[in-house]
Amino acid sequence: MIINGVECCETFQTHEELIKAVNEKMPQEDALYDLAELFKVFGDSTRIRILYVLFEAEVCVCDLAQVLNMTQSAISHQLKILKQSKLVKSRREGKSVFYSLADGHVRTIIAQGREHIEE
Repeated sequence: MIINGVECCETFQTHEELIKAVNEKMPQEDALYDLAELFKVFGDSTRIRILYVLFEAEVCVCDLAQVLNMTQSAISHQLKILKQSKLVKSRREGKSVFYSLADGHVRTIIAQGREHIEE
């Protein structure tokens, strides 16, 4: 049987042991919400481009703006979102602020996403 273009079971029958096992492993709703919010951050190509620059080097907003051919204001807006999501970190050096990836997880998430789309 096909419902909304998706193949479905011919009859409605649940598998209680399977449902119980899944429910025991299911994260809390707030954790799932936070995860969904994190993936929304990756849903913007400008933020992905910024992350790719940060894969290569620690850079300031001026450098990011130059490399990505964008305004400092536009870059700053996206960096704020990335920083709030704990994907990038910053450090001050004199009058400059340098940005880098927060940790290795960011690179792993992007690499696995890229591997998935290239299959």
